Amino acid sequence: MSIKPPALKPGDKIGVFSPSSWVDKEDIEKSKSLLEQLGFEVFIHPQTYERENQSAGSTLQKTLAFQGLWQRKDINAIWAAGGGNRCTHILDCINFKNITEPKILIGFSDVTSLLNTLYAKTNITTFHGPVFKNLHKYNETDHLLSLLSGDRVKYPLSGENIIKDGKASGHFVGGNLSLLQYLPETLENDIFTDALLFIEDCNEELSRIDRMLLHLKRTGTLAKANALLFGQFSDILESGKPFGYTLEDIIKEHTEGLDIPILYNLLFGHDKNLYTFPIGYNASIDTQKLTFELDESATI
Repeated sequence: MSIKPPALKPGDKIGVFSPSSWVDKEDIEKSKSLLEQLGFEVFIHPQTYERENQSAGSTLQKTLAFQGLWQRKDINAIWAAGGGNRCTHILDCINFKNITEPKILIGFSDVTSLLNTLYAKTNITTFHGPVFKNLHKYNETDHLLSLLSGDRVKYPLSGENIIKDGKASGHFVGGNLSLLQYLPETLENDIFTDALLFIEDCNEELSRIDRMLLHLKRTGTLAKANALLFGQFSDILESGKPFGYTLEDIIKEHTEGLDIPILYNLLFGHDKNLYTFPIGYNASIDTQKLTFELDESATI
């Protein structure tokens, strides 16, 4: 069982830092204003606006910002300012042994590596949800805050989402495919066995998605899961000769023979919708009843 962080409530303080690419101050200020109107305090760490080429400062600056926010007793949640590139560089620099008190950590896309690694190393539940810069234009704010406040939330599911029927329970693990493919066999603890493995991506060619899913298949990662949840693969690219295979073709090929629920085009990803999944926490799926919900609240 994963370790639940304390629930987020009005009056709590949220700390923001940039683990990946640099971000525009205007977006950060808009999201800060939104949360303050909802009754939260927001601290924007100075590192958030650093720039080093495309990166939001150096690996050391990012690491110190993250660890500093986690050590502060007045910070109740840590929110990644944005995605992009180079979050994975901080994984070898963070002293995970000093991360013992659970806190809410939120982000997605490039932050996939940090979310899953933190859970693997500490057993603390993390949250695959919107990056801070996008919060002011986010569609599922009520669902997100309900989840973080301790409600047992449900997720939309229809017959159109089903590639393979079934029932399954397990802990959420996953995120952006291009980051996720590097995590199997690099973590000390296996987080993929019996998981509800969720996957999304954007701005990728179908041929690359094909190779990445084949890699997860060949490492045995797909076969370890209790269910496979494919989200939105937005802005798919194509160059050279037409690839021909559709995304659904590719998913069916690489999951052939797996006797587990397989869902497609769920509402999470880089498109307009992004429902938040608590990594490390359990949910249940029943495609016959069209139910998809947390087993219990993901915070305490």
